[in-house]
Amino acid sequence: MDYKIVEAIPEGVVIRGVKNFELPHIFDCGQCFRWERQQNGNYIGVARGRVIELEKQGEDVIIYNTTLEDFSGIWEQYFDLQRDYGKIKEELSEDPLLHKAVEYGHGIRLLQQDPFEITLSFIISARNSIPVIMKTIKRISEAYGKPIEYKGNTYYAFPTPEELKGLGAEAFEACGASFRSKYLSDTVAKVNMVIDEIKARENSEGQFLENPVELQELLAYDLNAIKALDADACHIALQNFSGIGPKVADCIMLFSMGKYSAFPVDVWVKRAMQHFYLAPDVSLPKMRIFAREKFGELSGFAQQYLFYYARENNIQV
Repeated sequence: MDYKIVEAIPEGVVIRGVKNFELPHIFDCGQCFRWERQQNGNYIGVARGRVIELEKQGEDVIIYNTTLEDFSGIWEQYFDLQRDYGKIKEELSEDPLLHKAVEYGHGIRLLQQDPFEITLSFIISARNSIPVIMKTIKRISEAYGKPIEYKGNTYYAFPTPEELKGLGAEAFEACGASFRSKYLSDTVAKVNMVIDEIKARENSEGQFLENPVELQELLAYDLNAIKALDADACHIALQNFSGIGPKVADCIMLFSMGKYSAFPVDVWVKRAMQHFYLAPDVSLPKMRIFAREKFGELSGFAQQYLFYYARENNIQV
């Protein structure tokens, strides 16, 4: 566990004696898109249908606009606070080349995010910049998500599958998703078909599929079932969705499905791997295989340290 104790304060909760927890490292390492840095250095984010604000004071982290109940039920897991990142860093730092990246991003933690939100978010991320990704997700949330008030401002939760049900590509195009809009619409439709089928079976009402082949094909789009698969099967299953290739599948697995052997390779990770380990002409699939063989079940953590180091230092090859 990477903290000593959590206490209630009038404005929220304070986590005492936090280790391996730096706000810019966590929120600027490419894993999330709903957190915005404030002028005072705090971060305000929308997650799990709530708005919270984080402030770091020495070895303490204050979470504003929350309760002890929400901390134990949501935020402890969301910020992965039960995990000892010191051990992870110690093991990865045995590699003298990776040691520099680990030291630089020493406060990174992998967030435990919602699979549906992350699936749509990383479909949007394909061939896109982080500012544009954030803007597009924000527009979708403003158009279809539930409003949440905080400090006189209105924020919006990421919409549920049901709130996006029936939307065509043009609705996502209006939010700035461009050519990815058809992928978003198709993914939302498939996820909702699964939800509708499961509800029909639970309620024993209405029509539901009797054909086992059709049922198996439909349930191939059940995100909860996909999350429960082993890493290799999960990686393959996610690519059944339109607009999801190997890199996006790795991102979804790593940032919302607890698959820590995943190693997403984007331009920054590619540069870092070439800078530290490999020749410039190595293909992305070979780079992914090399990383998984080298870092094993810690590949996802290594990826985040490499991404943050490469982007913050503008590594060029």
